[in-house]
Amino acid sequence: MSSLSVSKKAKDTALLDRLLCHDREALQQIYDSCFPMIRALVKKNNGFEEDAEDIFQETLIILLERAQSPDFVLTCRLKTYIYAVSRHLWLKRLESAQRQLPLADGLADWIPVADDIAQHEERDQAFRNMEAALNQLGEPCRSLLEQYYIMNKSMAEIAEIFGYTNADNAKTQKYKCLMRLKKIFFAYQTNKSDKPFSEP
Repeated sequence: MSSLSVSKKAKDTALLDRLLCHDREALQQIYDSCFPMIRALVKKNNGFEEDAEDIFQETLIILLERAQSPDFVLTCRLKTYIYAVSRHLWLKRLESAQRQLPLADGLADWIPVADDIAQHEERDQAFRNMEAALNQLGEPCRSLLEQYYIMNKSMAEIAEIFGYTNADNAKTQKYKCLMRLKKIFFAYQTNKSDKPFSEP
């Protein structure tokens, strides 16, 4: 697991511990970082500001109740957990009110919160695996792919940056690098592990 992922998880766990100790600053920090996305979710799906506040308070109550259990482990980002619980609660409220209004983004088809969190965890793990694969890929492949996919550089620009004779040669090298990256990444996914994978 990358140091960045460990750092974020440690911060979330520490923040939750402070919340359990009734730390007002921790509560304010969670509110500032999470409430805007809950408000946007509710208002986009037939709700109002007051509804969003109610849902957010219910979510915090659920979070505190579950976090007090000895078996509770925060396996995803705290914001992910809060968002998943909140949208599950809002869907249930809409169902109970039998509002016959169209829901944005297929809200009625959302899966149960436990499954939703599991999907977020799988996605987070995939991102961690990709980050690890990029780190193991090495240079110049890592920089070449970053220039193309992140910096949106053209093949001609990449050829100039890396000293290839023309854009076609740069494109060929990009393809080789991409194949290597996929090989490393899928090895991580198959192993379901954060341990480095060594290419044969």
